Amino acid sequence: MSRPGRLGFGIIGAGRVGPVLGAALRAAEHAVVGIHAVSEDSVERAEAMLPGVPVLEIPELLRRSEAVLLAVPDDALGPLVAGLAAGGHWRAGQLVVHTSARFGVDVLTPAREAGAIPLAIHPAFSFTGTSLDRGRLAEVSFGVTSDPLMLPVAQALAVELGGEPVVIEEEDRALYAAALQLASEPIGAVEAMAWEALSSMGVEDPSRVLAPLLRSGVENALMAGPAAYRAAALAAEPGRVESAVRAWGRYSASATGAAGDGAESGAYAALVRAATARAVRRGEITPERAGAVLDALAW
Repeated sequence: MSRPGRLGFGIIGAGRVGPVLGAALRAAEHAVVGIHAVSEDSVERAEAMLPGVPVLEIPELLRRSEAVLLAVPDDALGPLVAGLAAGGHWRAGQLVVHTSARFGVDVLTPAREAGAIPLAIHPAFSFTGTSLDRGRLAEVSFGVTSDPLMLPVAQALAVELGGEPVVIEEEDRALYAAALQLASEPIGAVEAMAWEALSSMGVEDPSRVLAPLLRSGVENALMAGPAAYRAAALAAEPGRVESAVRAWGRYSASATGAAGDGAESGAYAALVRAATARAVRRGEITPERAGAVLDALAW
């Protein structure tokens, strides 16, 4: 016998997020009545993560669904919701849940006007789109936003997906998204530059070198909180900064020819400037020390 309150979910979006959350919904004894997938890769991913779930066109998916999970790119979300409203596809009482960090429930207004119930539930997590993600959801915070009366529903759904709900107000969603983007996206870009540099000097397995460093750095930063930036600023000694900028300049020139494009040294300089400016603003280093560090960037 199914538990009370179980729903039939339809999922729009079979990228890295939708099928994983669909599997989590199934584990919580909700039914997944269908998924919409477009590319061959997304169809294969849906079949792997949600065996037996039919791949449906959106109108049929919405017709069958008591609740709809929208796991689509940010820029596609608003037009999709509005287009489905214009086509008369939303139903009164239907839950409509999106997974975007950037938006609250206002982006779902066309569905709300048709009588649907809007929820925003964003998992603060970098998905692989594989079964590996399922076990890791237990450590994930979900940014939830909803109309006040539906907040317990949004929070309960986040818990059922395996995470911890964190309430984000509608007006704070853009900053919430920007904060998560700042925390996650530069790591991948910087790690890729470091990996390529180590590989260029003959290190056979750069990942083995970088993995303990990255893990310990992230763990230390999380324990230190705001003080982590102070440590980063204090570590930026003028001589060390100048040496690093010169090294990145030489590497860029050897990798791209002539003077190089300066991408690596530019990225390093941007990080140093940001850490230094914040440390001065918070009174953690003197303006004189900051000036020496910034001068070292212009070798």
